[in-house]
Amino acid sequence: MKRATRMAAGLGAAVVAVGAGSMAAFGFGGTDPAPPPSSGLPPSTAKVTSTTLTSTEKVSGTLEYGAQHPLTRSAPGIVTWLPAAGEVITRGENVYSVDDQPVPAFYGSIPPYRPLKSGVEGNDVKQFEENLQALGYKGFTVDTKFTSATATAVKQWQEDLGKPENGTVQTSDIVVVPGEVRVAELLAQVGVPANGQVMKYTGTTRTVTVQLDVAKQHLVSEGISAKVTLPDGKSVAGTVASVGSIATAQPAQQGSSTTSTIEVVVTLADQAAAGKLDAAPVDVTLVADKRENVLAVPVGALVALAEGAYGVQLLDGTYVAVETGMFADGKVEIRGAGISAGTVVGVPK
Repeated sequence: MKRATRMAAGLGAAVVAVGAGSMAAFGFGGTDPAPPPSSGLPPSTAKVTSTTLTSTEKVSGTLEYGAQHPLTRSAPGIVTWLPAAGEVITRGENVYSVDDQPVPAFYGSIPPYRPLKSGVEGNDVKQFEENLQALGYKGFTVDTKFTSATATAVKQWQEDLGKPENGTVQTSDIVVVPGEVRVAELLAQVGVPANGQVMKYTGTTRTVTVQLDVAKQHLVSEGISAKVTLPDGKSVAGTVASVGSIATAQPAQQGSSTTSTIEVVVTLADQAAAGKLDAAPVDVTLVADKRENVLAVPVGALVALAEGAYGVQLLDGTYVAVETGMFADGKVEIRGAGISAGTVVGVPK
């Protein structure tokens, strides 16, 4: 039988106000039936609005520069200069000095594994020439062949660095990194042999890593919005960049059971807003669901009708049965006959 949409309060329709604390985010509940005000009119009112409702979940995360990667040197010499921890190194800049000779950074994925000189061919040659050209050196063709023209450009590069101008690039003459890097930790000291791990580096972009309980993985997907709250209370907009697919068991805390988590990475829209923070605890508010252009009223305007339905009270004392949707930010999405934006409803107290 189709549920009646309007019923007079004087005809036995018992109602009860549904407070914000009387139901879960997506559940329903009520209190013991209470009679309406003797006047039959609500003590306060609110308008039905067309709005966007957003359901959120707050979780803990860590603001950091990401994984640290070791930088190793396998050649003789003594370390004579090192950068400071936290320093950013770009293409062509000195990563460290050995025997008072600078060792600059070149971008790429192929580590130096052989000397480069006239007659050598391969992808490592192309990678080197791409860097040389990016640094402003000319007169050669960027390809897989190390020609005499390449050697001439190398000699100019060596002269600018104060190195012997022989046109040959030794494996220890450059450091290959994936791009702009940040010095995370120094593992060597000035005055010690430069053979082994010299430092650890990270990328230069900070992200937030969240170890999310697998029970909440339905809340996230790549591309959804997030808000990162920093230790000083400031908020930075973010976006979920990746959601892990492998669950990891976390050690049980005292008095609690073992939980399994997946790793969620959130990027920041404004790196500068995070200041100089690193390895800092932050709160992340995830946008779990979003409903646009829905009709909503304050949760306090929702009443439970006698037969188990939910409704709202109009100013003429009648009740309109409604279907409820999302609950968020103290409001509830409603749908019902005759309900539209601007309709005034009662808010029982």
